[in-house]
Amino acid sequence: MEHKKLIEFLGIIEKLKCNTRHCWTCGGRQESVAEHCFRLSVMAMLCRDEYPHIDMLKLLKMCLIHDFGEALTGDVPAFYKTKHHELEENRAISKLLQTLPDNYREELSALFCELKELKTDEAKLCKALDKMETLISHNESPLDTWLELEYEKNLTYGAENVEWSEWTKQLKQQIKKDSLEKINSNKPRK
Repeated sequence: MEHKKLIEFLGIIEKLKCNTRHCWTCGGRQESVAEHCFRLSVMAMLCRDEYPHIDMLKLLKMCLIHDFGEALTGDVPAFYKTKHHELEENRAISKLLQTLPDNYREELSALFCELKELKTDEAKLCKALDKMETLISHNESPLDTWLELEYEKNLTYGAENVEWSEWTKQLKQQIKKDSLEKINSNKPRK
């Protein structure tokens, strides 16, 4: 890739470091999209022994790029996201990928399609871990940053995405247990 093209593309996705998500860190500030993508990638890397048949490089690429569109659109919390938001993000991804050389554009476009279709184990695991990382982050954030609807969402969010694998189902159960412990021991009184 030409140096100037690389620098320009990095300048666009730099917004992922600035664009915040709904979730707060344990240190009391909002999490960035880039931080979420980084930790999702670490989660995926640490699942290697559970899924020896998975193409780990492909999975890691999916984890790194899955929120690229949010460099242009910003993050919309899942519980507020509509079809319109999804279409807007898809357009943003297409626009972003147009700035890349053909070989990268084709590779990343194919990965985004695979992620949308959710037919491969890599795509399914990426989606499941994406949801679970979000829940773990919420469990780490101060309870006073939670919206009322999150008390239920943290127990149910992503349930359909973990069903394809026994390991992800068990991970979801552990996270749910952790959520209940947090809620029951810290829920503010009204």
